[in-house]
Amino acid sequence: MREFITGAEAIGRAALDAGCDFFAGYPITPATPILLYMVKELPKVGGVAFQAEDELASIGMCIGAALSGARVLTATSGPGLSLYSENIGLAIMAEVPMVIVDCQRLGPATGAATTTGEGDVQFLRWGTSGGYPVIVLAPADAVDCYNLTRRAFYLSERFRLPVFVATDKETVATLSAVEMDRYLHEPVPKRNVAPADADHVPYRIGHPAEVPVMSPFGGPHLVRVSGASYNERGSRAWRPAELDRLNRHLAAKVDQAEDEIALVRADLQPGARTVVISYGISSGSVAEAVRLVRREGGEVSGLTVISLWPVPEQAIRDAIRDADRVVVVEMNLGQYRREIERLATDRQQVVGVNRVDGELISPDQILAEGGIL
Repeated sequence: MREFITGAEAIGRAALDAGCDFFAGYPITPATPILLYMVKELPKVGGVAFQAEDELASIGMCIGAALSGARVLTATSGPGLSLYSENIGLAIMAEVPMVIVDCQRLGPATGAATTTGEGDVQFLRWGTSGGYPVIVLAPADAVDCYNLTRRAFYLSERFRLPVFVATDKETVATLSAVEMDRYLHEPVPKRNVAPADADHVPYRIGHPAEVPVMSPFGGPHLVRVSGASYNERGSRAWRPAELDRLNRHLAAKVDQAEDEIALVRADLQPGARTVVISYGISSGSVAEAVRLVRREGGEVSGLTVISLWPVPEQAIRDAIRDADRVVVVEMNLGQYRREIERLATDRQQVVGVNRVDGELISPDQILAEGGIL
């Protein structure tokens, strides 16, 4: 069975199917359709949706709702993400599960608000103080929007942190025909919450990569939440050993789970000496470029990176191991190419195919500028 659906609608439906019961956001192109969908649909299933007065209020409401037991979604674009930044840091520090959709547009600042881009890739990873890791998933089409939004809710609960869905204007706004059996219904388990009558220590862990159990809300326990560094009881930490324990934990719980988080879509051809790497909306053009080369008898491999952060290093190394040339296609000036260059060997040439005029990268541009013809 087929349906016509936009990426925005797919994200909203996936959130509802994943058990989302709270949304707060502020109108901003091109994320507004997600806000409108949630305001319309979430109350029908007993949830709460707010159009907040601004982005700062939106992310603040989401943090409060998540800590009180809600499963939370918000959506914005690059300028709104800039305003979210400080509270994203709070959510990382306090280990708050939530899903944040970034509908990228051409920037910086207001930029060309009704055109598309992929310029937030590094900002999503490094946009808060401290430099602690986050999880970022990049959908390529409406089906990915559904599947990866559900995946994001699972990962946010699994690791107790904000998880980003990095999409773009074209993906969320385009109406496309979708085979409904391609939707994956990954279960999102109930939140792991300590019993109300337990002697609960809110941030107690046995090893750095362990994820602490959430504190019960409204029970007999005193729950402290702060942007300041804390000890296992949530009180302000001053001792070097406590600070070291906390900060190593915030990194380890993501860094040591790379294999669990990693997602790529590989179309590898044995013997191919060229690999074309992409993510998001550009991966469709890459798939067509690969098809054209093979139709003419050429040998080329394609790799779509779905989990941008943490970088799926092993999967990328495996894909480019036998290549002489690696072409990275992205709608920015080479932000993710930096990560590929770091993983490539000295003998491998890494080149970029880039566009920053708001138009999509075409298969012909990939073939010409990537040196694949």
